[in-house]
Amino acid sequence: MKVFKSLRSRWSRSYNDMSETLSEDYVGEQAPKGLRYSLFGVTLLLVLLVLLGWYWSDEPDLFDVQAINSQQNQPVIGAATTSTLIHVIDVMLEKPGGYLANDLTPPGLWLDNLPSWEFGALVQVRDLSKAMRESFSRSQSQSTEDRDLALAEPRFNVDHQSWAVPWPEREYADGRDYLQNYLLRLRDEQDYDAQFYARADNLRYWLGTVETRLGSLSQRLSASVGQRRINTDLAGAADARQSTASPRELVVKTDWLLIDNVFYEARGTSWALLHFLQAIEIDFADVLKKKNARTSVQQIVRELEMTQQPVHAPFIVNGEGFGLLANHSLVMASYVSRANAAIIDLRELLSQG
Repeated sequence: MKVFKSLRSRWSRSYNDMSETLSEDYVGEQAPKGLRYSLFGVTLLLVLLVLLGWYWSDEPDLFDVQAINSQQNQPVIGAATTSTLIHVIDVMLEKPGGYLANDLTPPGLWLDNLPSWEFGALVQVRDLSKAMRESFSRSQSQSTEDRDLALAEPRFNVDHQSWAVPWPEREYADGRDYLQNYLLRLRDEQDYDAQFYARADNLRYWLGTVETRLGSLSQRLSASVGQRRINTDLAGAADARQSTASPRELVVKTDWLLIDNVFYEARGTSWALLHFLQAIEIDFADVLKKKNARTSVQQIVRELEMTQQPVHAPFIVNGEGFGLLANHSLVMASYVSRANAAIIDLRELLSQG
């Protein structure tokens, strides 16, 4: 036993002496100045990148759509929707850190929450610009599309993660410029080619796209806990067919590595959509008043505003549905589902004579 204690004591002293020697050689006063400065510089750089990434990860705040519209001397139909669309694009491109989805260098390379948020907002930009090109700016199905909207809409469909030609930032900025040209023509009383038709059928066209987007997001958020679902793909259509056979029951579960991405995509989608609906409330005021549907739009906005509450947890928690831990995805899914149900009701209301 004494021999064992003696050997352990000697080994301990040798280890301590070696550690002190290594410390002095590499980080202590005896280390070369170049090595010490390099280690200090690398450490400082890592700290700065972490702090910068934390700053860039802050989501943009809500903005006042009414204030943007009130800047016009003589508001015209369609100006609120177009101005809000332009402002959403500006926020996406000019927020702290700029556009992050295609960054190849730190700290943007490390971030995934804000790029997912950007994609959610971008999808809504794509859908609204498509609706403006195909529906809002056209009086009939056979009428000519607006020249600026025809050039703007394809720009927003560039791959959001592309890091080479075409650059998403440049394409999206070009699309914003074409929207700005359309807005200027819209305000020009002498330019009859630029029009925005605030009709119930046009609004239903866009809301139909919003409905499918929110429905998909709700399903992906709910799948954070995993579910066995009955296959209802062909339900309600006796003669319907599909390309390949699928199981009667499906196990649906979002990969745990993608759960936080879906969560922030939903936050970005809701952020952009609630502003667009506030603008729609201005431009389609007469239509909504006639249908007694203004309160319906306001309730949808209220549900979407709840999705923008601050996240107090350091990371997105997704416990079991009735487990000990919270499930942020299910909470988000409840708000998105309620907003989607209200949109379905609104579309039904707008279809009534």
